Parts: sequence; C-alpha cells; structure tokens
Amino acid sequence: MIDEGQRDPDIVSVADVALFDGALSPSWHSVFASNSVVIAYNPETAGGERLAEAGTERWYEPMVDGEVTIGRTDPDQDPLGYRALFMLELASRYYDDASDLRERVLERDQIYPETSLISQFETGSIDAAIAYRNMAVEREYEYIELPARIDLSDPQYAEEWYATTSYTLPSGREIHGGLISYGSTIRHMSEAAVSVFDVLTTGTYLEDHGFLLREQFPAYTGDVPERVSEATGRSNGPRSRLASPDEALSPTVSDITVLI
Repeated sequence: MIDEGQRDPDIVSVADVALFDGALSPSWHSVFASNSVVIAYNPETAGGERLAEAGTERWYEPMVDGEVTIGRTDPDQDPLGYRALFMLELASRYYDDASDLRERVLERDQIYPETSLISQFETGSIDAAIAYRNMAVEREYEYIELPARIDLSDPQYAEEWYATTSYTLPSGREIHGGLISYGSTIRHMSEAAVSVFDVLTTGTYLEDHGFLLREQFPAYTGDVPERVSEATGRSNGPRSRLASPDEALSPTVSDITVLI
C-alpha cells in the first residue's frame, strides 16, 4: 500500500525486517525488539488440557494425534504464518520422534487472519494457536514456551540453525528463517517524527507487552541519520521512560502517522 501510494506514513514499522528488502527498501532502519513463537492454549477445552499435560517437551504429540484443533495465520500474508512453518520444521529436527511436523500437523482450514485467530481462540472454537509470545502475554493466555532452538528468539541460533528453514511467497521471493526482529524507519524526517520514533523503539511498553529486548537493541542498518542515533542513544539505558508511543503525542507531534 505504501509502495502504491495508498498510504504515506511518517514512520513505518514491520514485524520482520526482511520486509524492508522488498518494495520499501529504506536507506536505513532500526531493529528494536524481538519475540518468540509460542503455543497458546485454552485450558478450558479438552484439547487445551491435553496440551498443558504434554508441556514443553511433548506438545506436538496431541497435535499429531489430532486431539487438538489449531489456529495459525496465513504464511502468504503474515510473517507469523511463515514463522509457524519454520518453528515446526525446526521442531522436527530438534525432537527425536517428531519428524515431518509440517505435513503431519498442518491443514489449510487452520488458517485465519490474526484478528479472527484471536476471536476463534477466545470463544473456544479452537484449542490452541501458534502465536507470538507478546500476543499471549498481552491477553493473559496460557501458553507453552518452546526451546530456544525452535522458537526463533535467540541470536546465537540465527545463522546456523534458524536460517536453514525457508518459505517461498506467491511472488516467488524466498524468505529464510532467522531471529524474529521488529524494524522501524522514518520516511519523512522531522523533529516530531524523531521524538515519536524514539519512544516507539525504546519505550518500556515493549517489555510490558511481552516483546523480548536484547542488549544490542536498538541496532541500525544503513545510513542512519545522526539525530536519530543521538536521540535513541540517549534513551538506550534502563527502560524507565515513557510507557508507550501514545504518551509521546503532545500537540506538536500528534500529526505524525505511524504504520505498523
């Protein structure tokens, strides 16, 4: 939509920095947070109870046995969708008795838009959802934390492990697995945009809402403007600042548009 001129935000943020390699191709961007893939489950359904019993090391067994109804997002439309595929492929290698999980677990009718996935889960129509950790934390869902080697959250596994998985989009572009990385850039530079960008990428709301922060964040790629690096550099200490971007919206910056 941005590429076609249907949207013209001052700031754009993405759930996968790989998306900045496509049509947008900004001259610079910030990597400011990470996340992990988890299995959120409804403890009030029979399938959810079975998942809770299986736990971190055996969660895939009730899925393979058909005892759990699962929801996920579309890998052709949403980074979480293809990250779910990466997670299952890595799990097939990680566990001794869990081969071909993508083929044995996944079905087409499990796919929902993210908003519908949440509603299906909350009404009990599905027992579990392959979700981001922050989605579960924000909504206080019960969830199973997965081993770091398969949850796409640990930088030490990014190159030699996560990157061995891939998915080809309908456009023909191949996406490789990697550390879940949220990126942001300023498209229309102004002091107000820098102020909002600072809070967006360094605010305490990130941790409060279940995102994972790393010592190296925010990190930059490309020719980052000096005033951006200076602003976020001053804020990149203990995260005791503004809780959310909304709190930065004084009258002087309330006209800044952020597309996430």
